[in-house]
Amino acid sequence: MKEFTDKNYWALILGGSSGLGLATAKKLAKHGMNICVVYRSPRMQEEAILEEFKVMELEGVQCKAFNTDAFNPQKREALIQELKSILGNNHKIRTMVHSVAKGNLKPMVSDGESELKHDDFALTIQAMGISLYDWTKEIFEAKLFASDARIVSFTSEGNSKAWRSYAAVSAAKVTLEAITRNIAFEFAPYGIRTNCIQAGVTDTTSLRMIPGSEKIIQYTLKRNPNKRLTTPEDVANVVYLLTKDEAAWITGTVIPVDGGEHLV
Repeated sequence: MKEFTDKNYWALILGGSSGLGLATAKKLAKHGMNICVVYRSPRMQEEAILEEFKVMELEGVQCKAFNTDAFNPQKREALIQELKSILGNNHKIRTMVHSVAKGNLKPMVSDGESELKHDDFALTIQAMGISLYDWTKEIFEAKLFASDARIVSFTSEGNSKAWRSYAAVSAAKVTLEAITRNIAFEFAPYGIRTNCIQAGVTDTTSLRMIPGSEKIIQYTLKRNPNKRLTTPEDVANVVYLLTKDEAAWITGTVIPVDGGEHLV
């Protein structure tokens, strides 16, 4: 059922070239939502990524892609101005998905490895946490959100557990969740609902960058009640549910999407 067809709705996916972001873009396109993807990838990967976006257009939706730095204030401002031109007066952003991954995975103490510094924390928290507010505020001020809008971002169990080399990302996830709560509270009068999805361990490029990721995968396969990893499609399905009219009363929450992984 393409329930979003002819509603002039758009989804803005920040970090949509792979993993959770791309799976979400595909899911929403399948249900009739127009897609705008902001991503950052080298030229050698460009052709494969653009092919993915062409597949989405076969669903009968518009798909715009921007290979640019989502964290650069000037480029963000320029992109929002372009979005205003693309959307015009009748189209609005129903859903904004924050799926960006840019940070430092370094240990605090090591024998010879590069260690975590103050600047590593600052860069990671800004990119993976505070940028959610930056984008929300500028889209809001540009009057691009629909009257009933949804914001979804992705956190992880590292928000409350300590993993070696994960301290900066963990701090960013906690920041992301705190900002989510306050966006839900302060933007509620403007019809904006926002939630974090705490995805289970998902075999993505981001996971593979974490030192010891193979051990995390093997432990999760034993620990998860369903004896499998979370897939990007599992997460995308829940983002879709949160965009539906019936989910309008869900806001300010952290929702585990992990097949019960967090229970053990």
